[in-house]
Amino acid sequence: MAADQVEMLRGAEFFSHGFLPAAAAYCRRLSLVELVDRMVPTQMELRPGLAVQAMVLDVLQGRTPLYRVEHSMARTDVDTELLLGEQVEPHMFSDTNLSRSLDAIFDAGPSKIITELGIQAASAFSLDMRTLSYDTTSTSVWGEYRDCELPEPPPGPVITHGHSKDHQPQLKQFMTELLCVERGVPIFGRTLDGNSSDKTSNNHMLARISTLMAAHGLGPGACIYVADSAMVTERNLEALGDMRFITRLPANYSACEMAIQHAVDAKDWTALGSLAETTGSAVRPSADYRSHETAVVLHGTSYRAVVIHSSSHDKRRQKKLAKSLAASEKALRDKLKKVQVRYFCEADASVAATQATGLSTRLHIVVAKIQPVEVRRPGRPPKEGPLPTTTRYDLCCELAENTAEVQREKDLAGCFVLLTNVPPEGHGALDAKGILRTYKGQYGIESDFAFLKDPLIVNDLFLKTPSRIDALGMILIIALMIWRLMERSMRAYVQNNQITLQGWDNKQTEKPTAFMMTTVLTDILVVLMNGNRSIIRELDSRRLAFLKALGLGPPAFLDPQSKCVPIIPVKPASEG
Repeated sequence: MAADQVEMLRGAEFFSHGFLPAAAAYCRRLSLVELVDRMVPTQMELRPGLAVQAMVLDVLQGRTPLYRVEHSMARTDVDTELLLGEQVEPHMFSDTNLSRSLDAIFDAGPSKIITELGIQAASAFSLDMRTLSYDTTSTSVWGEYRDCELPEPPPGPVITHGHSKDHQPQLKQFMTELLCVERGVPIFGRTLDGNSSDKTSNNHMLARISTLMAAHGLGPGACIYVADSAMVTERNLEALGDMRFITRLPANYSACEMAIQHAVDAKDWTALGSLAETTGSAVRPSADYRSHETAVVLHGTSYRAVVIHSSSHDKRRQKKLAKSLAASEKALRDKLKKVQVRYFCEADASVAATQATGLSTRLHIVVAKIQPVEVRRPGRPPKEGPLPTTTRYDLCCELAENTAEVQREKDLAGCFVLLTNVPPEGHGALDAKGILRTYKGQYGIESDFAFLKDPLIVNDLFLKTPSRIDALGMILIIALMIWRLMERSMRAYVQNNQITLQGWDNKQTEKPTAFMMTTVLTDILVVLMNGNRSIIRELDSRRLAFLKALGLGPPAFLDPQSKCVPIIPVKPASEG
Protein backbone atom coordinates (compact mmCIF):
# COMPACT_ATOMS: atom_id res chain seq x y z
CA MET A 1 0.00 0.00 0.00
CA ALA A 2 1.37 3.42 -0.94
CA ALA A 3 2.44 5.78 1.82
CA ASP A 4 -0.19 8.37 0.85
CA GLN A 5 -2.90 5.69 1.09
CA VAL A 6 -1.67 4.65 4.54
CA GLU A 7 -1.67 8.28 5.66
CA MET A 8 -5.20 8.73 4.31
CA LEU A 9 -6.44 5.80 6.42
CA ARG A 10 -4.74 7.09 9.57
CA GLY A 11 -7.47 7.57 12.17
CA ALA A 12 -10.04 5.57 10.21
CA GLU A 13 -12.31 3.16 12.14
CA PHE A 14 -13.65 -0.08 10.76
CA PHE A 15 -16.97 -1.62 11.82
CA SER A 16 -18.84 -4.81 11.07
CA HIS A 17 -22.23 -5.37 12.73
CA GLY A 18 -23.87 -8.05 10.64
CA PHE A 19 -27.61 -7.41 10.40
CA LEU A 20 -27.83 -5.18 13.50
CA PRO A 21 -27.93 -1.86 11.55
CA ALA A 22 -31.03 -3.22 9.79
CA ALA A 23 -32.61 -4.10 13.15
CA ALA A 24 -31.71 -0.64 14.46
CA ALA A 25 -33.52 0.90 11.49
CA TYR A 26 -36.65 -1.00 12.56
CA CYS A 27 -36.22 0.25 16.13
CA ARG A 28 -36.06 3.80 14.81
CA ARG A 29 -39.18 3.26 12.68
CA LEU A 30 -40.99 2.39 15.93
CA SER A 31 -39.39 5.37 17.72
CA LEU A 32 -38.29 2.92 20.40
CA VAL A 33 -35.80 5.21 22.16
CA GLU A 34 -38.15 8.19 22.22
CA LEU A 35 -41.14 6.11 23.38
CA VAL A 36 -39.23 4.54 26.28
CA ASP A 37 -37.67 7.88 27.30
CA ARG A 38 -41.15 9.40 27.41
CA MET A 39 -42.68 6.60 29.48
CA VAL A 40 -39.77 5.96 31.87
CA PRO A 41 -38.90 9.12 33.79
CA THR A 42 -35.40 8.96 35.26
CA GLN A 43 -32.48 11.17 36.20
CA MET A 44 -29.92 8.56 35.18
CA GLU A 45 -27.04 9.57 32.95
CA LEU A 46 -27.84 6.69 30.60
CA ARG A 47 -31.25 7.38 29.08
CA PRO A 48 -33.60 4.37 29.46
CA GLY A 49 -34.46 4.39 25.75
CA LEU A 50 -30.81 3.93 24.81
CA ALA A 51 -30.45 1.15 27.40
CA VAL A 52 -33.49 -0.65 26.00
CA GLN A 53 -32.36 -0.43 22.37
CA ALA A 54 -28.86 -1.61 23.32
CA MET A 55 -30.29 -4.61 25.18
CA VAL A 56 -32.73 -5.40 22.36
CA LEU A 57 -29.91 -5.42 19.81
CA ASP A 58 -27.77 -7.50 22.15
CA VAL A 59 -30.55 -10.08 22.42
CA LEU A 60 -30.95 -10.17 18.63
CA GLN A 61 -27.20 -10.39 18.15
CA GLY A 62 -26.50 -13.57 19.99
CA ARG A 63 -28.60 -14.12 23.08
CA THR A 64 -25.59 -13.56 25.39
CA PRO A 65 -25.91 -12.66 29.08
CA LEU A 66 -26.77 -9.00 29.46
CA TYR A 67 -23.84 -8.31 31.79
CA ARG A 68 -21.70 -8.49 28.65
CA VAL A 69 -23.42 -5.55 26.93
CA GLU A 70 -20.67 -3.21 28.13
CA HIS A 71 -18.07 -5.60 26.73
CA SER A 72 -19.95 -5.82 23.42
CA MET A 73 -20.20 -2.04 23.11
CA ALA A 74 -16.52 -1.63 23.94
CA ARG A 75 -15.36 -3.73 21.00
CA THR A 76 -13.37 -1.78 18.46
CA ASP A 77 -15.65 -2.87 15.63
CA VAL A 78 -18.85 -1.46 17.21
CA ASP A 79 -20.24 1.85 15.99
CA THR A 80 -22.58 2.87 18.83
CA GLU A 81 -23.75 5.96 16.94
CA LEU A 82 -24.93 3.87 14.00
CA LEU A 83 -26.71 1.36 16.26
CA LEU A 84 -28.22 3.78 18.78
CA GLY A 85 -28.54 7.01 16.82
CA GLU A 86 -26.00 8.87 18.95
CA GLN A 87 -22.51 8.32 20.30
CA VAL A 88 -22.56 6.64 23.74
CA GLU A 89 -19.47 5.62 25.71
CA PRO A 90 -19.32 1.85 26.30
CA HIS A 91 -18.86 2.20 30.08
CA MET A 92 -22.38 3.63 30.22
CA PHE A 93 -23.71 0.10 29.64
CA SER A 94 -22.26 -1.34 32.81
CA ASP A 95 -24.28 -3.98 34.62
CA THR A 96 -25.03 -1.41 37.34
CA ASN A 97 -26.55 1.06 34.87
CA LEU A 98 -28.51 -1.64 33.06
CA SER A 99 -29.83 -2.97 36.38
CA ARG A 100 -30.99 0.51 37.34
CA SER A 101 -32.61 0.88 33.94
CA LEU A 102 -34.52 -2.36 34.47
CA ASP A 103 -35.66 -1.09 37.88
CA ALA A 104 -36.92 2.16 36.33
CA ILE A 105 -38.69 0.23 33.56
CA PHE A 106 -40.46 -1.95 36.14
CA ASP A 107 -41.62 1.14 38.06
CA ALA A 108 -43.02 2.61 34.82
CA GLY A 109 -44.80 -0.63 33.89
CA PRO A 110 -43.30 -2.97 31.26
CA SER A 111 -46.71 -4.05 29.93
CA LYS A 112 -47.68 -0.39 29.40
CA ILE A 113 -44.55 0.15 27.30
CA ILE A 114 -45.24 -2.97 25.23
CA THR A 115 -48.85 -1.86 24.71
CA GLU A 116 -47.73 1.53 23.39
CA LEU A 117 -45.10 -0.06 21.20
CA GLY A 118 -47.68 -2.52 19.87
CA ILE A 119 -49.93 0.37 18.89
CA GLN A 120 -46.96 2.03 17.18
CA ALA A 121 -46.10 -1.18 15.29
CA ALA A 122 -49.70 -1.79 14.22
CA SER A 123 -49.93 1.73 12.82
CA ALA A 124 -46.51 1.91 11.16
CA PHE A 125 -46.68 -1.54 9.57
CA SER A 126 -50.46 -1.71 8.97
CA LEU A 127 -50.76 -4.94 10.95
CA ASP A 128 -53.89 -6.98 10.33
CA MET A 129 -55.66 -6.88 13.70
CA ARG A 130 -58.60 -9.06 12.69
CA THR A 131 -57.14 -12.19 14.32
CA LEU A 132 -55.60 -12.19 17.80
CA SER A 133 -53.67 -15.22 19.02
CA TYR A 134 -53.15 -15.70 22.75
CA ASP A 135 -51.01 -18.21 24.61
CA THR A 136 -48.72 -18.59 27.61
CA THR A 137 -45.50 -20.44 28.29
CA SER A 138 -43.30 -21.17 31.29
CA THR A 139 -39.61 -20.34 31.65
CA SER A 140 -37.62 -22.38 34.17
CA VAL A 141 -34.91 -20.67 36.22
CA TRP A 142 -32.01 -21.95 38.28
CA GLY A 143 -32.28 -20.30 41.67
CA GLU A 144 -34.16 -20.50 44.96
CA TYR A 145 -35.92 -17.10 44.95
CA ARG A 146 -36.81 -17.59 48.61
CA ASP A 147 -38.14 -14.05 48.95
CA CYS A 148 -41.03 -15.08 46.71
CA GLU A 149 -42.13 -17.53 49.42
CA LEU A 150 -42.59 -14.79 52.01
CA PRO A 151 -46.10 -13.71 53.07
CA GLU A 152 -45.37 -10.40 51.33
CA PRO A 153 -43.19 -11.30 48.31
CA PRO A 154 -41.13 -8.63 46.53
CA PRO A 155 -42.67 -6.70 43.61
CA GLY A 156 -42.83 -8.47 40.30
CA PRO A 157 -43.89 -11.94 39.21
CA VAL A 158 -43.74 -14.65 41.87
CA ILE A 159 -40.96 -17.07 40.91
CA THR A 160 -42.25 -20.41 42.13
CA HIS A 161 -43.12 -23.96 41.14
CA GLY A 162 -46.00 -24.51 38.73
CA HIS A 163 -47.08 -26.59 35.77
CA SER A 164 -43.85 -26.74 33.77
CA LYS A 165 -44.28 -26.61 30.01
CA ASP A 166 -40.51 -27.13 29.83
CA HIS A 167 -40.89 -30.52 31.56
CA GLN A 168 -38.68 -29.26 34.40
CA PRO A 169 -40.99 -29.62 37.44
CA GLN A 170 -38.04 -29.54 39.85
CA LEU A 171 -37.23 -25.93 38.87
CA LYS A 172 -39.03 -22.76 39.78
CA GLN A 173 -40.41 -20.70 36.94
CA PHE A 174 -42.25 -17.65 35.73
CA MET A 175 -44.88 -17.47 33.00
CA THR A 176 -45.03 -15.26 29.92
CA GLU A 177 -48.21 -14.38 28.05
CA LEU A 178 -48.35 -13.05 24.50
CA LEU A 179 -51.07 -11.56 22.36
CA CYS A 180 -50.01 -11.70 18.72
CA VAL A 181 -51.30 -10.88 15.27
CA GLU A 182 -50.28 -12.08 11.81
CA ARG A 183 -48.81 -15.37 12.98
CA GLY A 184 -46.48 -14.22 15.68
CA VAL A 185 -46.04 -10.43 15.77
CA PRO A 186 -46.56 -9.55 19.46
CA ILE A 187 -48.68 -6.49 20.22
CA PHE A 188 -48.94 -7.18 23.94
CA GLY A 189 -47.18 -9.34 26.49
CA ARG A 190 -46.22 -9.51 30.12
CA THR A 191 -44.62 -11.73 32.76
CA LEU A 192 -46.88 -13.69 35.13
CA ASP A 193 -46.48 -15.64 38.36
CA GLY A 194 -44.89 -19.06 37.97
CA ASN A 195 -48.02 -20.86 39.19
CA SER A 196 -50.44 -18.96 36.97
CA SER A 197 -53.21 -21.04 35.44
CA ASP A 198 -53.80 -20.80 31.69
CA LYS A 199 -57.54 -20.75 32.35
CA THR A 200 -57.19 -17.82 34.75
CA SER A 201 -54.72 -16.02 32.48
CA ASN A 202 -57.18 -16.27 29.60
CA ASN A 203 -59.88 -14.77 31.80
CA HIS A 204 -57.68 -11.83 32.79
CA MET A 205 -56.80 -11.22 29.15
CA LEU A 206 -60.46 -11.32 28.13
CA ALA A 207 -61.25 -8.79 30.85
CA ARG A 208 -58.83 -6.27 29.36
CA ILE A 209 -58.87 -7.11 25.67
CA SER A 210 -61.67 -4.65 24.88
CA THR A 211 -59.53 -1.85 26.31
CA LEU A 212 -56.49 -3.03 24.35
CA MET A 213 -58.43 -3.18 21.10
CA ALA A 214 -59.99 0.21 21.75
CA ALA A 215 -56.45 1.60 22.01
CA HIS A 216 -55.92 0.23 18.49
CA GLY A 217 -59.14 1.88 17.33
CA LEU A 218 -61.11 -1.36 17.10
CA GLY A 219 -64.59 -1.84 18.47
CA PRO A 220 -66.48 -4.96 19.61
CA GLY A 221 -66.72 -7.74 17.03
CA ALA A 222 -63.86 -6.36 14.92
CA CYS A 223 -61.48 -9.25 15.63
CA ILE A 224 -61.35 -12.97 16.34
CA TYR A 225 -59.73 -14.21 19.54
CA VAL A 226 -57.76 -17.44 18.99
CA ALA A 227 -56.55 -19.44 21.97
CA ASP A 228 -55.76 -23.00 22.96
CA SER A 229 -58.15 -25.33 24.77
CA ALA A 230 -57.36 -23.85 28.19
CA MET A 231 -59.69 -21.00 27.28
CA VAL A 232 -62.77 -23.26 27.37
CA THR A 233 -64.29 -22.73 30.79
CA GLU A 234 -67.75 -21.49 31.70
CA ARG A 235 -66.26 -18.31 33.14
CA ASN A 236 -64.13 -17.57 30.07
CA LEU A 237 -66.93 -18.29 27.59
CA GLU A 238 -69.12 -15.90 29.52
CA ALA A 239 -66.34 -13.28 29.59
CA LEU A 240 -66.08 -13.41 25.80
CA GLY A 241 -69.48 -11.81 25.47
CA ASP A 242 -70.02 -10.90 21.82
CA MET A 243 -66.35 -11.32 20.89
CA ARG A 244 -65.79 -13.90 18.18
CA PHE A 245 -63.39 -16.68 19.00
CA ILE A 246 -61.83 -19.92 17.74
CA THR A 247 -60.40 -22.50 20.10
CA ARG A 248 -59.96 -26.24 20.44
CA LEU A 249 -62.64 -28.07 22.41
CA PRO A 250 -60.88 -30.03 25.18
CA ALA A 251 -61.14 -33.81 24.94
CA ASN A 252 -62.31 -34.03 28.56
CA TYR A 253 -65.63 -32.50 27.53
CA SER A 254 -68.13 -35.24 26.66
CA ALA A 255 -69.42 -32.96 23.89
CA CYS A 256 -66.03 -33.33 22.15
CA GLU A 257 -66.23 -37.13 21.96
CA MET A 258 -69.88 -37.00 20.91
CA ALA A 259 -69.16 -34.53 18.10
CA ILE A 260 -66.28 -36.66 16.79
CA GLN A 261 -68.31 -39.87 16.93
CA HIS A 262 -71.19 -38.18 15.11
CA ALA A 263 -68.85 -36.96 12.36
CA VAL A 264 -67.16 -40.34 11.90
CA ASP A 265 -70.43 -42.26 11.84
CA ALA A 266 -72.13 -39.78 9.51
CA LYS A 267 -69.28 -40.11 6.99
CA ASP A 268 -70.24 -36.73 5.57
CA TRP A 269 -66.87 -35.04 5.15
CA THR A 270 -65.85 -31.94 3.22
CA ALA A 271 -62.35 -32.17 1.75
CA LEU A 272 -60.16 -29.22 2.73
CA GLY A 273 -56.91 -30.41 1.16
CA SER A 274 -53.52 -29.42 2.51
CA LEU A 275 -53.03 -26.12 4.34
CA ALA A 276 -49.25 -26.36 4.56
CA GLU A 277 -47.32 -23.30 3.41
CA THR A 278 -44.47 -25.45 2.12
CA THR A 279 -44.55 -28.55 -0.06
CA GLY A 280 -44.25 -31.82 1.82
CA SER A 281 -41.71 -34.51 1.09
CA ALA A 282 -41.86 -38.27 0.75
CA VAL A 283 -40.50 -38.58 4.27
CA ARG A 284 -42.76 -35.92 5.79
CA PRO A 285 -45.81 -35.49 3.56
CA SER A 286 -48.16 -32.58 4.17
CA ALA A 287 -51.29 -33.44 6.11
CA ASP A 288 -54.61 -33.48 4.28
CA TYR A 289 -57.67 -32.26 6.14
CA ARG A 290 -61.41 -32.82 5.94
CA SER A 291 -64.19 -31.35 8.02
CA HIS A 292 -67.67 -32.02 9.32
CA GLU A 293 -69.95 -29.30 10.66
CA THR A 294 -72.08 -29.83 13.76
CA ALA A 295 -73.04 -28.02 16.95
CA VAL A 296 -72.42 -28.57 20.66
CA VAL A 297 -74.03 -27.15 23.78
CA LEU A 298 -71.73 -26.00 26.57
CA HIS A 299 -73.01 -24.53 29.79
CA GLY A 300 -76.41 -23.95 28.24
CA THR A 301 -75.16 -22.19 25.09
CA SER A 302 -74.96 -23.64 21.60
CA TYR A 303 -71.73 -23.21 19.65
CA ARG A 304 -70.57 -24.09 16.19
CA ALA A 305 -68.31 -27.16 16.24
CA VAL A 306 -66.06 -27.94 13.28
CA VAL A 307 -64.78 -31.51 13.47
CA ILE A 308 -61.42 -31.75 11.69
CA HIS A 309 -59.86 -35.00 10.53
CA SER A 310 -56.15 -34.97 9.71
CA SER A 311 -54.31 -37.58 7.69
CA SER A 312 -51.42 -37.00 10.07
CA HIS A 313 -53.05 -38.73 13.00
CA ASP A 314 -52.55 -37.63 16.57
CA LYS A 315 -49.53 -39.68 17.68
CA ARG A 316 -50.68 -40.01 21.28
CA ARG A 317 -54.09 -41.28 20.29
CA GLN A 318 -52.53 -43.64 17.76
CA LYS A 319 -50.32 -45.08 20.51
CA LYS A 320 -53.37 -45.49 22.71
CA LEU A 321 -55.15 -47.36 19.90
CA ALA A 322 -52.10 -49.60 19.37
CA LYS A 323 -52.11 -50.44 23.09
CA SER A 324 -55.83 -51.19 22.96
CA LEU A 325 -55.33 -53.54 20.00
CA ALA A 326 -52.49 -55.35 21.75
CA ALA A 327 -54.47 -55.68 24.98
CA SER A 328 -57.53 -56.94 23.12
CA GLU A 329 -55.50 -59.59 21.29
CA LYS A 330 -53.71 -60.76 24.45
CA ALA A 331 -56.95 -61.06 26.43
CA LEU A 332 -58.57 -63.12 23.67
CA ARG A 333 -55.61 -65.45 23.31
CA ASP A 334 -55.57 -66.03 27.06
CA LYS A 335 -59.26 -66.99 26.95
CA LEU A 336 -58.83 -69.25 23.93
CA LYS A 337 -56.04 -71.16 25.68
CA LYS A 338 -58.71 -72.42 28.11
CA VAL A 339 -61.00 -73.67 25.34
CA GLN A 340 -60.97 -77.41 24.69
CA VAL A 341 -59.47 -78.23 21.31
CA ARG A 342 -60.64 -81.83 20.48
CA TYR A 343 -64.18 -83.15 20.62
CA PHE A 344 -65.72 -86.63 20.21
CA CYS A 345 -68.73 -85.47 18.25
CA GLU A 346 -69.36 -82.76 15.71
CA ALA A 347 -72.30 -81.37 17.68
CA ASP A 348 -70.13 -80.67 20.72
CA ALA A 349 -67.50 -79.08 18.48
CA SER A 350 -70.13 -76.85 16.89
CA VAL A 351 -71.32 -75.66 20.30
CA ALA A 352 -67.74 -74.91 21.31
CA ALA A 353 -67.16 -73.04 18.03
CA THR A 354 -70.19 -70.87 18.69
CA GLN A 355 -68.97 -70.14 22.19
CA ALA A 356 -65.47 -69.28 20.93
CA THR A 357 -66.89 -66.95 18.29
CA GLY A 358 -68.85 -65.27 21.06
CA LEU A 359 -65.58 -64.27 22.71
CA SER A 360 -65.02 -61.72 19.89
CA THR A 361 -64.38 -58.17 21.06
CA ARG A 362 -65.05 -54.82 19.47
CA LEU A 363 -61.58 -54.79 17.92
CA HIS A 364 -61.01 -58.49 17.19
CA ILE A 365 -63.09 -61.27 15.68
CA VAL A 366 -62.60 -64.93 16.58
CA VAL A 367 -62.86 -67.13 13.50
CA ALA A 368 -63.60 -70.71 14.63
CA LYS A 369 -63.33 -73.67 12.27
CA ILE A 370 -64.08 -77.35 12.87
CA GLN A 371 -61.65 -79.79 11.30
CA PRO A 372 -62.38 -83.55 11.24
CA VAL A 373 -59.38 -85.65 12.23
CA GLU A 374 -59.02 -89.43 11.85
CA VAL A 375 -57.37 -90.98 14.89
CA ARG A 376 -56.46 -94.62 15.48
CA ARG A 377 -58.76 -96.61 17.68
CA PRO A 378 -57.34 -97.95 20.94
CA GLY A 379 -56.29 -101.60 21.12
CA ARG A 380 -53.95 -103.97 19.25
CA PRO A 381 -53.88 -103.24 15.52
CA PRO A 382 -54.90 -106.10 13.17
CA LYS A 383 -52.18 -108.12 11.43
CA GLU A 384 -53.74 -107.49 8.10
CA GLY A 385 -55.91 -104.76 6.63
CA PRO A 386 -56.15 -101.07 7.39
CA LEU A 387 -55.81 -99.67 10.87
CA PRO A 388 -59.17 -99.07 12.51
CA THR A 389 -59.80 -95.31 13.02
CA THR A 390 -62.46 -93.08 14.45
CA THR A 391 -63.34 -89.47 13.66
CA ARG A 392 -62.63 -86.68 16.14
CA TYR A 393 -63.28 -82.96 15.68
CA ASP A 394 -60.61 -80.32 16.34
CA LEU A 395 -61.55 -76.73 17.02
CA CYS A 396 -59.20 -74.28 15.27
CA CYS A 397 -59.48 -70.62 16.31
CA GLU A 398 -57.85 -67.67 14.59
CA LEU A 399 -57.94 -63.96 15.44
CA ALA A 400 -58.66 -61.24 12.91
CA GLU A 401 -58.94 -57.49 13.37
CA ASN A 402 -62.43 -56.08 13.07
CA THR A 403 -61.37 -53.92 10.13
CA ALA A 404 -64.48 -51.74 10.15
CA GLU A 405 -64.20 -50.98 13.85
CA VAL A 406 -60.43 -50.52 13.78
CA GLN A 407 -60.78 -48.09 10.87
CA ARG A 408 -63.44 -46.25 12.84
CA GLU A 409 -61.08 -45.99 15.80
CA LYS A 410 -58.34 -44.70 13.49
CA ASP A 411 -60.72 -42.10 12.14
CA LEU A 412 -61.68 -41.11 15.68
CA ALA A 413 -58.00 -40.84 16.63
CA GLY A 414 -57.33 -38.47 13.74
CA CYS A 415 -60.05 -35.99 14.75
CA PHE A 416 -60.22 -32.89 16.89
CA VAL A 417 -62.94 -30.28 17.35
CA LEU A 418 -62.65 -26.54 16.78
CA LEU A 419 -65.13 -24.56 18.84
CA THR A 420 -66.24 -21.17 17.54
CA ASN A 421 -69.01 -18.62 17.36
CA VAL A 422 -67.84 -17.27 14.00
CA PRO A 423 -70.80 -17.66 11.61
CA PRO A 424 -70.52 -19.80 8.47
CA GLU A 425 -72.45 -17.22 6.44
CA GLY A 426 -73.00 -13.47 6.39
CA HIS A 427 -70.78 -10.64 7.62
CA GLY A 428 -67.42 -11.81 8.92
CA ALA A 429 -68.21 -15.42 8.05
CA LEU A 430 -65.60 -18.17 7.78
CA ASP A 431 -66.13 -21.59 6.29
CA ALA A 432 -64.54 -24.69 7.83
CA LYS A 433 -61.31 -24.18 5.90
CA GLY A 434 -61.12 -20.57 7.07
CA ILE A 435 -61.71 -21.65 10.67
CA LEU A 436 -58.92 -24.23 10.48
CA ARG A 437 -56.51 -21.87 8.71
CA THR A 438 -57.13 -19.18 11.32
CA TYR A 439 -56.61 -21.62 14.18
CA LYS A 440 -53.40 -22.97 12.66
CA GLY A 441 -52.03 -19.44 12.88
CA GLN A 442 -51.84 -20.14 16.63
CA TYR A 443 -48.70 -22.19 15.95
CA GLY A 444 -46.91 -18.96 15.04
CA ILE A 445 -47.15 -17.81 18.64
CA GLU A 446 -45.84 -21.15 19.86
CA SER A 447 -42.70 -20.73 17.77
CA ASP A 448 -42.24 -17.33 19.43
CA PHE A 449 -41.82 -18.95 22.81
CA ALA A 450 -38.57 -20.65 21.82
CA PHE A 451 -37.22 -17.17 21.12
CA LEU A 452 -38.16 -15.98 24.62
CA LYS A 453 -36.58 -18.87 26.53
CA ASP A 454 -32.90 -18.52 27.24
CA PRO A 455 -31.66 -19.55 30.70
CA LEU A 456 -28.37 -17.71 30.12
CA ILE A 457 -30.28 -14.43 30.09
CA VAL A 458 -32.80 -14.96 32.86
CA ASN A 459 -30.27 -16.34 35.34
CA ASP A 460 -27.70 -13.55 35.35
CA LEU A 461 -26.30 -12.29 38.62
CA PHE A 462 -28.17 -9.00 38.46
CA LEU A 463 -31.49 -10.63 37.55
CA LYS A 464 -32.15 -12.27 40.90
CA THR A 465 -35.07 -9.96 41.63
CA PRO A 466 -38.51 -10.65 40.15
CA SER A 467 -38.96 -7.01 39.15
CA ARG A 468 -35.89 -7.12 36.91
CA ILE A 469 -37.05 -10.38 35.36
CA ASP A 470 -40.33 -8.62 34.59
CA ALA A 471 -38.47 -5.76 32.88
CA LEU A 472 -36.21 -8.20 31.05
CA GLY A 473 -39.32 -9.96 29.77
CA MET A 474 -40.26 -6.67 28.11
CA ILE A 475 -36.84 -6.48 26.44
CA LEU A 476 -37.24 -9.99 25.04
CA ILE A 477 -40.74 -9.28 23.73
CA ILE A 478 -39.56 -6.09 22.01
CA ALA A 479 -36.69 -8.03 20.42
CA LEU A 480 -39.22 -10.63 19.27
CA MET A 481 -41.40 -7.86 17.80
CA ILE A 482 -38.48 -6.51 15.76
CA TRP A 483 -37.53 -10.03 14.63
CA ARG A 484 -41.06 -10.84 13.45
CA LEU A 485 -41.57 -7.47 11.75
CA MET A 486 -38.39 -8.00 9.74
CA GLU A 487 -39.51 -11.46 8.64
CA ARG A 488 -43.00 -10.19 7.84
CA SER A 489 -41.60 -7.41 5.65
CA MET A 490 -39.46 -9.82 3.63
CA ARG A 491 -42.33 -12.20 3.03
CA ALA A 492 -44.67 -9.36 2.12
CA TYR A 493 -42.12 -8.04 -0.40
CA VAL A 494 -41.76 -11.48 -1.98
CA GLN A 495 -45.53 -11.94 -2.10
CA ASN A 496 -46.30 -8.46 -3.42
CA ASN A 497 -43.75 -8.70 -6.22
CA GLN A 498 -44.23 -12.40 -7.02
CA ILE A 499 -40.51 -13.07 -6.77
CA THR A 500 -38.15 -15.25 -4.76
CA LEU A 501 -35.00 -14.65 -2.75
CA GLN A 502 -31.86 -16.73 -2.75
CA GLY A 503 -32.05 -18.76 0.43
CA TRP A 504 -30.25 -21.79 1.81
CA ASP A 505 -27.85 -23.66 -0.47
CA ASN A 506 -28.40 -21.02 -3.18
CA LYS A 507 -31.98 -22.22 -3.62
CA GLN A 508 -34.72 -19.72 -4.35
CA THR A 509 -37.36 -19.35 -1.65
CA GLU A 510 -40.77 -17.72 -1.26
CA LYS A 511 -40.53 -17.96 2.54
CA PRO A 512 -37.41 -16.08 3.67
CA THR A 513 -36.83 -16.24 7.41
CA ALA A 514 -35.30 -13.77 9.79
CA PHE A 515 -32.51 -16.21 10.59
CA MET A 516 -31.79 -16.60 6.89
CA MET A 517 -31.47 -12.83 6.69
CA THR A 518 -28.88 -12.80 9.50
CA THR A 519 -26.64 -15.17 7.53
CA VAL A 520 -26.90 -13.06 4.38
CA LEU A 521 -26.12 -9.68 5.96
CA THR A 522 -22.71 -10.70 7.28
CA ASP A 523 -19.22 -9.40 6.63
CA ILE A 524 -20.41 -5.95 5.58
CA LEU A 525 -17.38 -3.84 6.45
CA VAL A 526 -17.90 -0.11 7.02
CA VAL A 527 -15.15 2.48 7.41
CA LEU A 528 -15.69 5.71 9.37
CA MET A 529 -13.29 8.45 8.34
CA ASN A 530 -13.58 12.18 8.97
CA GLY A 531 -17.16 11.72 10.13
CA ASN A 532 -18.24 9.92 6.95
CA ARG A 533 -19.08 6.24 6.62
CA SER A 534 -18.47 4.14 3.53
CA ILE A 535 -19.04 0.50 2.72
CA ILE A 536 -15.64 -0.86 1.75
CA ARG A 537 -16.79 -3.58 -0.63
CA GLU A 538 -19.78 -3.03 -2.87
CA LEU A 539 -22.76 -5.09 -1.77
CA ASP A 540 -23.57 -8.04 -3.99
CA SER A 541 -26.98 -8.60 -5.57
CA ARG A 542 -28.07 -11.09 -2.89
CA ARG A 543 -27.46 -8.69 0.00
CA LEU A 544 -29.09 -5.85 -1.90
CA ALA A 545 -32.15 -8.03 -2.59
CA PHE A 546 -32.57 -8.87 1.10
CA LEU A 547 -32.13 -5.23 2.11
CA LYS A 548 -34.75 -4.20 -0.43
CA ALA A 549 -37.11 -6.85 0.95
CA LEU A 550 -36.57 -5.32 4.39
CA GLY A 551 -37.51 -1.88 3.12
CA LEU A 552 -33.90 -0.79 3.43
CA GLY A 553 -30.82 -0.10 1.36
CA PRO A 554 -27.10 0.55 1.90
CA PRO A 555 -27.86 3.76 3.90
CA ALA A 556 -28.92 1.49 6.79
CA PHE A 557 -25.19 0.81 7.30
CA LEU A 558 -24.17 4.44 6.84
CA ASP A 559 -26.81 6.73 8.34
CA PRO A 560 -27.42 6.68 12.15
CA GLN A 561 -30.92 8.06 11.51
CA SER A 562 -31.91 5.58 8.79
CA LYS A 563 -35.38 4.05 9.13
CA CYS A 564 -36.96 1.17 7.29
CA VAL A 565 -39.81 1.74 4.86
CA PRO A 566 -42.54 -0.70 6.01
CA ILE A 567 -43.48 -3.31 3.43
CA ILE A 568 -47.25 -3.77 3.64
CA PRO A 569 -48.77 -7.02 2.33
CA VAL A 570 -51.12 -6.43 -0.57
CA LYS A 571 -54.50 -7.97 0.20
CA PRO A 572 -56.15 -10.15 -2.43
CA ALA A 573 -59.00 -8.47 -4.28
CA SER A 574 -61.47 -10.78 -2.55
CA GLU A 575 -60.48 -9.32 0.82
CA GLY A 576 -60.96 -5.76 -0.28
